[in-house]
Parts: sequence; C-alpha cells; structure tokens
Amino acid sequence: MCACQNPENFEAATAKSDVCAWAWSYFIVAAGHSGALTENKVVHASLLWRGRIQKMDKQEKNRYVFSGHESFPCKSLWLKKGYDFIKDGHDFNSPDAVIHLGVGKNMVTAIRYWLKAFSLIEDNKPTAMADYLFDSETGKDPFLEDSGTLWLLHFLIVHSRIASLYSLFFVDYQKERKEFEREHILNFIKRKMVEQGSEKLFNPNTVKKDIGVLFQNYTLPHAPQSHEEYSNLLIDLDLLRQKEENKTYYFNVDGKRQIPPHCFLFALLSDVDSGNFSISFDQLQELGLVFCMNNLEILEMAKKLADLYPDALAYNDVAGVRQLQIIHSLDKMNVLDRYYESVL
Repeated sequence: MCACQNPENFEAATAKSDVCAWAWSYFIVAAGHSGALTENKVVHASLLWRGRIQKMDKQEKNRYVFSGHESFPCKSLWLKKGYDFIKDGHDFNSPDAVIHLGVGKNMVTAIRYWLKAFSLIEDNKPTAMADYLFDSETGKDPFLEDSGTLWLLHFLIVHSRIASLYSLFFVDYQKERKEFEREHILNFIKRKMVEQGSEKLFNPNTVKKDIGVLFQNYTLPHAPQSHEEYSNLLIDLDLLRQKEENKTYYFNVDGKRQIPPHCFLFALLSDVDSGNFSISFDQLQELGLVFCMNNLEILEMAKKLADLYPDALAYNDVAGVRQLQIIHSLDKMNVLDRYYESVL
C-alpha cells in the first residue's frame, strides 16, 4: 500500500519525491470523515502538494532531448510511411518493422522519432493532426504537396518542444543573433542548460549532431553527394541559408517564402490562451520568430488576418499600442479547413 493512502503518514508521504498523484484526492475525501485530520493538516498538505506539482512542472519544462533521430534528417516521405505503418497496426518495436517499412533498424528508430517530434504520434497511436493530414481517404495533404503543410509541420516541431533544439534555436537563439556558426549555437545551448541547472546533462557531441541534423532539415546541401540530400523535409521553406564563402549561416528573414495567413492564424490560436481576447504585438513578434518574419511582415499579417476574418478579428493601433483583438472565438481546425479548401 502506498504510504500516502494512510492518513497518519500523509504528511511524510507528500514530502517525498515519489508521492502518488492519487494522494491529494484521497486526503480530501478522508478529511471529511476523520477527526484526526485537522484543518491545519489540510492546509499543510495542500501547500506540500502544490509545491510538488510546481517542482514537477519545472522539471518537465527543463527536460531537454537532443537525440533519437540516429543522425538522420527527416525525409519527405517518412511521415506518411510511418503514419501508414502505425494505422496498419504495426509496432516500431517489432522485429518485423524493418521489413514493413523497408528501411534499416536505425531508420526505423528515426522515423518514429520524427513522428513524435512533429506531434503526429502519441503512445504509438496517430494524433488527430496526423489523421487530419495523412489519412489515405480523408487526409488533407498525405504526400506533402502543398507548402502550407510544410509551414504547419515546422510550427508543430517548434511548438511541441519534443525535439528541444527547434524551439531553442528558432525562438530563443534568434532573439540574440541572426548570423551564426555551429559553435555559437552549441555554446548557447550549453549556457541555457547551465542557467537552468541542467549542465550535468549537457553532452557536446550529442548536441553537435542534433545541430547538424537541424541544418540538414532546413538548408540546401553545401556539397551534395546525391540527389537524396535534397529530399529533406523542410528545405523548401528556405528559412536557413549558408554563406558561400565561409561556415556562417543565417536566418533568411528577408528572402524566404511567405507563410499562408491561415497557417499563421492556426499557429496563433494554438499559441495563445483560449481566454485571451487581446494579442499584443509582442506576442505576434514571438510567433513571428518561429517563421523568421520581420516586424513589417508581422504587421501586414495581422492586418491581413483582420481582413480575412472581419467578424472575428480586428487589428488596432491606438496611441502606439498595436494589438490583434479576437472579437469572436475561432476554431483552429476550421481555419485549416478553410485553407485547404482554397488550395486543393
């Protein structure tokens, strides 16, 4: 029996790191039936439980993942291949996975990793977004023929934070500099982990490999050995470029392709609290970093969204305070439906 199921041991149990999630609900029920559980004990246990939850939240937030892809970038057809594999009832842990997927063992691991990183599988089952995009009969873009789907996938990998580097790089690091070398990013990651008390988990070789894979996902190959190197998933977004004369890379803020407004709005609705009816320009800028947008592009996007949804959105610039107001709630999946109806 768990110690926290015994009211007499509850205070001790809640102080332990292994306190079970069932404990607090049990305590509340027990408190109504036992004179031994005083009001002071209830208050004390409440504080202990809240502290434990906050500690768990902080640990989860500071959890970093820089491996799992076996040094393979995500290939254009891998997500559909992996989705179909799961829908057919197969298991990535099965010895037969290499046969059904037609790739080596390390690639099987990589395909599973990328499906998770893009939030397309959870507990070895397809997510709603995976079905929405890749279902053979109803999927909106199973073979990734539309650039809007690539923008959507880019947002998902940054937003999910499952692959830690992508959010750290496109949002946090981009705030500091637009041009960089690989070593600069490595030092930035190390600094972030030291600041958050995770320096013991920092492995420079692992992070270096992850940085290399990120560049393969987004940049044109510098000295391609085969046409296969051009099949990496997100190259066509043109978000990162490498200078010809040296090892310097840069965020392609001014020359990249434009994100469709509906895809930006989907990302915005995913990124803001449901009860937030006023989105500041600072919040728009934060999302703009994900898509390497400059301030002028962000401003034009806000105005364009207000024009597309005049009954639901309004852009205001009063006394220098710029914001996008949500007049009526919007369903983000309906926004995507409207986009795909316009392009397919």
